[in-house]
Amino acid sequence: MRNITCTVCPMGCSLVVSKVDGEYKVEGNTCKRGAKYGVEEVTNPRRVITTTVKLNGGYLNLLPVKTNDSVPKELMFDIMKLLDNVEVNAPVSVGDVIVKDVLGTGVDVVSAKSMESLNLNDGCYHHELKHCI
Repeated sequence: MRNITCTVCPMGCSLVVSKVDGEYKVEGNTCKRGAKYGVEEVTNPRRVITTTVKLNGGYLNLLPVKTNDSVPKELMFDIMKLLDNVEVNAPVSVGDVIVKDVLGTGVDVVSAKSMESLNLNDGCYHHELKHCI
């Protein structure tokens, strides 16, 4: 038996997941999505990863990225370690694939923000960016 908090919606139902006669039973959910989440969280927990990667040539040094689907929870730290070494060059658009099929999961890491190139020839330098944006 496991007690977990459902994160499918803002209600945050307190779920009790138990295995009875080889079948999982979920109690405390107010919707079917909560029942599905409870079973998945116990049998195959998955997470969407959100983080940043290094960005070259943009007005920021970091680019927000996320997985476009959930990945097995046990791979989270390996994926984060891989992303720590990723560098991207501006320009980048929202949804651009940064890492395809990360660690063979079938899930892509995509850009969560568009980022234009910083053109140093137009008078915009890092200390003057507030005037150029």
